[in-house]
Amino acid sequence: MEDVQARVAWLREEIRKHDYQYYVLDQPLISDAEYDRLVRELLELERQHPELVTPDSPTRRVGGEPLPGFRQVRHRVPLLSLDNAFSEAEIRDFHRRVSERVEGEVSYVTELKMDGVSVALVYENGVLVSGATRGDGAVGEDVTANVRTIRSLPLRLRQELPRLEVRGEVYLAKEVFARLNQEREERGERTFANPRNAAAGSLRQLDPRVTAGRSLAVVLYDVLYAEGVTLATQQEVLEFLARVGLPVEPHYRFCPGVEEVLAFCREWQQRRHELAYDIDGVVIKLDSLPARELLGSTVKSPRWAIAYKFPAEEKVTRLLTVEANVGRTGVITPTAILEPVTLAGTVVSRASLHNFDLAREKDIRVGDLVVVHKAGDIIPEVVGPLTESRTGNESELVPPERCPVCGSQVVRFSGEVALRCDNINCPARLVESLVFFASRDAMDIEGLGPALAAQLVEKGMVRNVADLYYLSAEQLAELPRMGKKSAANLVRALEKSKARPLHRLLHALGIRHVGLKSARLLAAHFPDIDLFPGLSREQLTALPEVGEKMAESVMAFFAEPRNLETIERLKAAGVNTREPVAGGVQTGPLAGKVFVLTGTLASMTRAEAGALIESLGGKTSSSVSRRTDYVVAGTDPGSKLQVARELGVTVLGEEEFLRLTGRAGS
Repeated sequence: MEDVQARVAWLREEIRKHDYQYYVLDQPLISDAEYDRLVRELLELERQHPELVTPDSPTRRVGGEPLPGFRQVRHRVPLLSLDNAFSEAEIRDFHRRVSERVEGEVSYVTELKMDGVSVALVYENGVLVSGATRGDGAVGEDVTANVRTIRSLPLRLRQELPRLEVRGEVYLAKEVFARLNQEREERGERTFANPRNAAAGSLRQLDPRVTAGRSLAVVLYDVLYAEGVTLATQQEVLEFLARVGLPVEPHYRFCPGVEEVLAFCREWQQRRHELAYDIDGVVIKLDSLPARELLGSTVKSPRWAIAYKFPAEEKVTRLLTVEANVGRTGVITPTAILEPVTLAGTVVSRASLHNFDLAREKDIRVGDLVVVHKAGDIIPEVVGPLTESRTGNESELVPPERCPVCGSQVVRFSGEVALRCDNINCPARLVESLVFFASRDAMDIEGLGPALAAQLVEKGMVRNVADLYYLSAEQLAELPRMGKKSAANLVRALEKSKARPLHRLLHALGIRHVGLKSARLLAAHFPDIDLFPGLSREQLTALPEVGEKMAESVMAFFAEPRNLETIERLKAAGVNTREPVAGGVQTGPLAGKVFVLTGTLASMTRAEAGALIESLGGKTSSSVSRRTDYVVAGTDPGSKLQVARELGVTVLGEEEFLRLTGRAGS
């Protein structure tokens, strides 16, 4: 047994060493195959001897089941934000303020400002025990399971300190960001706006396995608390962090005066595109930690540091034409086609105009010389025209009246700037329409996910959501990675979905502003889909909870001939288009009872619990009042539970709820 323990200890140390070499230093010492062999051996030994598994083992990086939610964490030291400087004059002014309050020579450490998400980490006895987001600076969210998936972050430090609390930035490399967006595009999912947005979304995933697939990275730059360690300067802080094995951004520099600070800022403003990750400026910190104590902080920001933000790089080029592009949700956006120009290290020939109203407000015209920059250093966009350079040959932008992809009438809902194609089967939005149509709260077609939906559209097997019900098992079995069994299962799932009530179909059709609850309300009062094309605004807004926007979108959807054709094909395929209610009133064992749901249920989602209540004649509400009959409380309930107790409303646990609804033991 001692031999096994020794081997496990050696493997862990060896894997940690190679993780540091690969993910932090970018200097691998062994091949991927050799690394994988070490990990497999450790996994096998831990499987055979589970008593040897420790929390800091490299095999524990990826968490288990999804978390029910994030608990709050109060930071020992407030995580302050930085004041910004946008010019050299503002940096000199910062230096003047510091110099007036600090005796002797003032020196700084300059660090590249990572464009990511701030986190605080806690190590106890050298082992990572906690990770939290910045939150409001005083209280953040516990994302320990997610930060453990970051391969560049050691689970055990090289030095066994009683307690160490550090602050850093979680980020995505440019290459990883591009790959992630490409994969999401291929799956028909919404792409991320920029690497910071992607890093924030990845860090706050309730399922750590999703975070693990995002290839996040981290750098540490501050020691919040270190038991038994004395540090006097920012240089010592960064050297200490690297010494204990934590990743540090390597381009920091000691600057003995403000001129050296300015030189560093100028240098990296030019060189920023050489890096594998995005930076949006330089952080300038007073080097002396005792001097920082003297200067102190305001409520929001330290007086001893400032962030110099790089100006957005801008170029002038000519707007050749404007394309109207249809997104996966039917939104039609204008894209500027430009004379190619090099911007932020890449050649740009297309740029966002966001929407036609904004382009009109900026008075952007085809043929204009325009100023272009990269928003967030990533997304090219047109800032505005150089009106003084006009020749008179420029032409105003004309928003399309019909969808450029399918020819449907373009709609614009009141209060919105977006133009939309409301045809559910428009080729530009068909994959997303199919995925939503098949989702659990809609038609609940098990086995029809984004990848399969994309294949069906790509192969031309589905050009209309109704085409799903005309697919055969033989056709489906010919698709890559499908197989006869999976094909047969999908056909059975499609057949089963035909019996769903009307409200599920209304929800599945993706009518804007009509969620599952609204669909139930509409179906209860208009229990046949054939009633909808003739409904007036007055009839719709007469219903409780139906406002102008919902009425407008329902009318627009059922005024589109292509949508009506889809409904006819669904009916011809045998899909139910009626709601099983009489006179718009539900009957059942829970008739007349009002329920409020709070917290997380283990046996079903809250949407499923709401559907169960309403199928038994009850009603659901989003708020607790004296008219509430029951509050169903799952794990981590919110403030609704306290309100229920104060009002004397009956509170049901999950088991009591299941017994009441006849689902206990099922």
